[in-house]
Amino acid sequence: MEKLDVRNHVVQTSEELRELVGTPHEAVVKKSIAMISEQAQSFIKQSPMLFMSTASRSGQCDVSPRGDEPGFVYVANSQQLIIPDRPGNKRVDSLNHIVDNPHVGLLFVIPGMEEVLRVNGRAVIIREHPVLEHLKFKGKAPLLGILVDVEACFIHCPRALKHAGIWNHESWPPKDQLPSSMDIFHAHLRINGYKVD
Repeated sequence: MEKLDVRNHVVQTSEELRELVGTPHEAVVKKSIAMISEQAQSFIKQSPMLFMSTASRSGQCDVSPRGDEPGFVYVANSQQLIIPDRPGNKRVDSLNHIVDNPHVGLLFVIPGMEEVLRVNGRAVIIREHPVLEHLKFKGKAPLLGILVDVEACFIHCPRALKHAGIWNHESWPPKDQLPSSMDIFHAHLRINGYKVD
């Protein structure tokens, strides 16, 4: 399959982009604050899931889902929050990116709610700090935590989740029609020359 040729259709400047999409309403610009308001803290404490975007120093991007019981992210104060790093597959893509480039973007989700909370900031990976005791799961504190100094926090409109019908059970496809994660996993292993038994 040939790659698309889009050379004559690429938006190349911020000015060109602004001319195409227009100017945002002042309220849309001013909804972003450089702290975690009480209302945003309440959202975070009720969220069982977030998506964290990171990028390496060279610009390679990654988005990683993080989930646990509601309130798994600890709001330390109005400027900082901490995400526990639970044991996983040991790839640590996001953590390696944070070591190289501290900029992160977080998207908090609450089931049944179509608005999402967006938080941007700078992150560091912490270890052996007493604050990690606040992040215990089944009585055990995480080995590592991702501390984020918040630079922007704002609520995002419901359009995307609403149009996707993400919480509407009736719009969900039957489970037997869903793609198989194991099939995808095995196919990718084979493409990379790894023998699958």
